[in-house]
Amino acid sequence: MRKFFIVGLLLLFTVTLAGQQTMDNDSIVKLIKAGLTEDLIISTINASPGNYDISVDGLVALKGAGVSEKVLSAIITRASGGGSAAAAPGSNIAQTASGSLPPGVDTVGVYYKDQNGAWREVNTEVVNFKTGGTLKNMGSMGVVKKDVNGKLKGTQSRLSLRIPAEFLFYLPEGQSPGEYQLIHMRPSRNEREFRSMTGGVFNSSTGADRDVVDYTPMKFAPRVYTISLDRSVNSGEYGFLPPIDTNSRGNIASSGKMYTFTLIP
Repeated sequence: MRKFFIVGLLLLFTVTLAGQQTMDNDSIVKLIKAGLTEDLIISTINASPGNYDISVDGLVALKGAGVSEKVLSAIITRASGGGSAAAAPGSNIAQTASGSLPPGVDTVGVYYKDQNGAWREVNTEVVNFKTGGTLKNMGSMGVVKKDVNGKLKGTQSRLSLRIPAEFLFYLPEGQSPGEYQLIHMRPSRNEREFRSMTGGVFNSSTGADRDVVDYTPMKFAPRVYTISLDRSVNSGEYGFLPPIDTNSRGNIASSGKMYTFTLIP
């Protein structure tokens, strides 16, 4: 009986909300926090007037608040002037929201969100690489992996960000966010150093992945991904390392670039 009573209250809350106000992003977050199901929220979206922010920033904020892709699809359909959205399984938000980039994002690169909520480009620094260890051929896959030691001048990046920090990737055609490694660097004397691996990262007894940090990108448009680093990531010196060019007879002792930043509590 208690379960049916709670469901009834939620239904009443939904109907009342739908009849009294124009729905917006904050309304959706309130419904999520109230514990309403996807179907009830989508029904409310379909039955109510709405004024939604479906920019990339707006969608990122909703996703961060726990809004599912089905509900986001319903919001986008409603805000775009469409009729009632059934939010069919497997609908692709990225395809719907691909019309424009957020303000401040105009070239391929890595961006961070500043204190005012604007996207700013992360500057790059030169990285000097030297190979180490032994080449490892991954069976018939033809993937060559090799330990890489990287060094950057100076003990600290010019960009300091407070945790949690939000980033956006606008990638070149044909690249994926998984090709960018998030590196936790170790200050030493007048430089920062790290150890990584070409050809991808995998568990290795050599410790080649010791400085690589896992992260989860979220796709919101073709070639556009967002990344959020929360308090599970320690403070310190970090950088996003783009794919390393290994097309020089297996010798990658060279210079490259890294998008660097300092994370502070």
